[in-house]
Amino acid sequence: MAIYLTKESKVLVQGMTGGEGMKHTRRMLAAGTDVVGGVNPRKAGRTVDFDDRAVPVFGSVREGIQATGADVTVVFVPPAFAKTAVTEAADAGIGLAVVITEGIPVHDSVAFTTYARSKGTRTIGPNCPGLITPGQSNAGIIPADITKPGRIGLVSKSGTLTYQLMYELRDIGFSTCVGIGGDPVVGTTHIDCLTAFQDDPDTELIVLIGEIGADAEERAAAYVREHVTKPVVGYIAGFTAPEGRTMGHAGAIVSGSTGTAAAKRRALEAAGVRVGGTPTETARLVLEILETRRDTTRD
Repeated sequence: MAIYLTKESKVLVQGMTGGEGMKHTRRMLAAGTDVVGGVNPRKAGRTVDFDDRAVPVFGSVREGIQATGADVTVVFVPPAFAKTAVTEAADAGIGLAVVITEGIPVHDSVAFTTYARSKGTRTIGPNCPGLITPGQSNAGIIPADITKPGRIGLVSKSGTLTYQLMYELRDIGFSTCVGIGGDPVVGTTHIDCLTAFQDDPDTELIVLIGEIGADAEERAAAYVREHVTKPVVGYIAGFTAPEGRTMGHAGAIVSGSTGTAAAKRRALEAAGVRVGGTPTETARLVLEILETRRDTTRD
């Protein structure tokens, strides 16, 4: 099984005819994703050839859903149009909107994530790499050839660290990898993914990657303590970051002891999460836990 995205998912791409949209649509198709259409009002009625597949372009998300039964959209539109794009998708009844676009104003992100939630649409992102269920479907920009299907669930604020952990644990494989984005406001949180992975019978272990700034990881730790019975391994990016400065993602700012990597690590460890000091050490902890579980099962 998987969370949020499966081989049955039918994907629209808003912004498919742009440079980034074209490039990543081709990659999604190569990964086996069922991309059923693009959306561009100015190019409605055309088709775009991607190797051996011609993908139609629709004038709106609603038209795309009516023609194809699409239930996922991936958003590659410029920041100024992202709010409109997600709102349109939510109004059309899409189930999942994956917002890759970075540089979206925070007030726009607040508006469209709140609106989408009220319409029953889950948003992932913005400013995220998307999500992948290896061997089934890939919605976003995550490389599909660096891992394989398996029993690890991964939720991460960082795109780069998502890729690194996928590669380091490629011999074990993943159920689903979700890059939730590192902006101050995101539509899907660590806790949302922890809940879904906890309920997924084919996810055996969960990897949680966080970053300095705010308190999302501390809240996730509290949730793990109360609700998650599966083993969780964590990593926090930013142990060497100076206090009081933004570092990379818009949400990565610390003030005093609040939001530091050390504080987040303490919170996670207090909840029973083993936390690696580096991505490689994090991968090693995962392997140790899985091997211990295998030994216990054999006994």
